[in-house]
This record gives sequence, C-alpha cells and structure tokens, in this order.
Amino acid sequence: MSADQTIEDGPLTPQAVLEELEQERQQTERELREIDLLLDQSKSEVDKLTQRNATINAHLQQIESQIDELPAADIRVAYEAALEAQQRLVVMRGQMEKLASDRAHLEHQLQIYKKVLEAGQETAAPAGDGRSQQSSIEVMTQAQESERQRLSRQMHDGPAQALSNFILQAEIALRLFDVDQEQARHELNNLKDSAAGTFQKVRDFIFDLRPMMLDDLGLVPTIRRYVSHLAEKTGTEMNVSVTGSERRLEPYVEVIIFRVVQELLTNPALHNQATSVKVQLDIAERQVRASVEDNGRGFDPGSLPDEAELTIKALRERMEMLGGTFELDSAPGSGTRFQMVIPVEPVSSALSGD
Repeated sequence: MSADQTIEDGPLTPQAVLEELEQERQQTERELREIDLLLDQSKSEVDKLTQRNATINAHLQQIESQIDELPAADIRVAYEAALEAQQRLVVMRGQMEKLASDRAHLEHQLQIYKKVLEAGQETAAPAGDGRSQQSSIEVMTQAQESERQRLSRQMHDGPAQALSNFILQAEIALRLFDVDQEQARHELNNLKDSAAGTFQKVRDFIFDLRPMMLDDLGLVPTIRRYVSHLAEKTGTEMNVSVTGSERRLEPYVEVIIFRVVQELLTNPALHNQATSVKVQLDIAERQVRASVEDNGRGFDPGSLPDEAELTIKALRERMEMLGGTFELDSAPGSGTRFQMVIPVEPVSSALSGD
C-alpha cells in the first residue's frame, strides 16, 4: 500500500503522514540497492561481451586479409556471427543505460522524500492543514517523477536504441560493401527505413513534450490534431466536438487543459477495452468545460491501479489549484467519463485576435 492510499483511508496526524513518507523513503533505498546489484552484474556481462567482440573483430580482420581465398558462404557465416555478437552487446549496453536511468530517477525521488521529511519535521502546522499539505506534495511529486520516468524510458526505448542500431547497421554495410554489394545495398535500405521510422517517432516525442502549434494556433486546433494523430496511431475511433466561443485563452490555461486531455487519452488503465472515445470542449465566457468519455468496460473508481489512482489525484489537485473541479464517473460495464471545469477571465481583443 502506498503512502497516498493510506492517507486517504482516514484522518491522519502530520506525524503519521511523515511516518508513511519515511516508509516510502526506505522502500526507495531498497530499490536503489537492488538496481546497484543489477548494474554490477550487467557491467560484468558487458565486459565479457566486449572482450568477445574484440576477438571476433580480430577474426574478421584475418578473414578480410584472405577474402579472395575463402568461400562466400564462410565469409557470410563469419559476418553473421559478428552481427549477432554486436547486437547482444548493444542490447546489454541498452539494459545498462535503462538501469542507470532508473537509478537516477530513484535517487532523485529519494532526495525529494528526504527534503519533504525534513520540511515536515520542522514545520509546526495545524493537524488538518499539515495532512492536506503533505498529501498534496506527495501526490504532485510522485506524478512529476512518474512522468519524468516515462519520458526517460520512452527516449531510451525509442530514439536512443534506434541510434545504436544505426551505428551497427552502418558498420555491417561498410564491411559487406567489398564482399557482397547486394547484401550491403539491402542493409542500407534497412537503415534508411529505420531512420525514417525513428524520425517520425522523434517528431511524435517532441509533439508530446510541447506541441509548437499550441503556441501558434491555440488549444482547439492542437487538441483536434492530437486526437486525430492518436486515433490513427491506436486504431481507436476518436472524435472532438467544440461548443461556445472557439477563441484563444490565457497560455497557462491552454497548456493545462491540453496536458490533462493528453493524460486522460494516453493512460490505457483509464480506457479499458474502449473502441470509441469522445472529447468535448465548451468554451464559455467565464469558464471552460472539457470532458473525455469512452465506451469501454469501465471500472470501480475505488479500486483503481496505483498508477491510475496517482494520475487521477494529480489531475484533481491541478484543477483545484486553479479553482476548478475534476470529476470521474464510471462503473464496471458502463464506460468512463471525466469532466473538468476551469474558471477563466474574458480574454482581451488582442489575445483573441479580434
């Protein structure tokens, strides 16, 4: 049971909250020790594979010096063995990078726990305010760290891994060029296709981080474009409807609404087996109402997975900080509907473009 789950079970004193955070800190330290052990084991394996690759490369150099005397089949077998060994080395190095990334994430999270615990021990706040403040800090911190970890893993498993493969494919193509030009041409075509696919993934990643059209065109066109792209990517039917005044809002409001809609659309735990998703925006003079509704299996809001529960808490905290509301309506077998309402001030004519 996580600290935020325990906090929600009933009223707790500030001291009890600090005790829960201390348990989380200890758990993080245990996970760090486990990762350190895995890193040591992976490093040992990488060292062995590096030595093996050095031996194989020396063998390849010997083959290249006798290339006119050896059968093409033997040469191909040697290069295929070298390719397999290099691929294993790339995979192991990638695993080490991921472990190092996870370790950095846990280390950062551990430092945050320590700072929160120190601040909590020094602050003499009323019991109710202390509990609420500590709960809010923990929810927001874990949500931010979870997002950083997701982005780090996405970068590692996508562009970073692809770039490692590019280097490997280019090296193989160069070695094959004087031996089997047709095979070398095939490797280069594969490299070209991989580069094109990776380029699209990088563009998607950049859009997820910060869509430029949000600054240039505003909230509505950006959500429409994002939903269209996501529907094409996932094969799920998605529609956007807009009512009210389709106008520009304050930049921070547009960013927050887009991020909430983005999170709701991309969290699979919130749309179990949904085949249709509807996004609705109502932009009134004094408030913006946004909803995301699906026809999935639905769920019991009281028994969400930890990650989904953390997401919902973080989104609700974000809305409440802006004076808005965030509501969840779902039940097993009846789909799911999320709705948020954010108060806004009427924008100036310069901002709305009139």
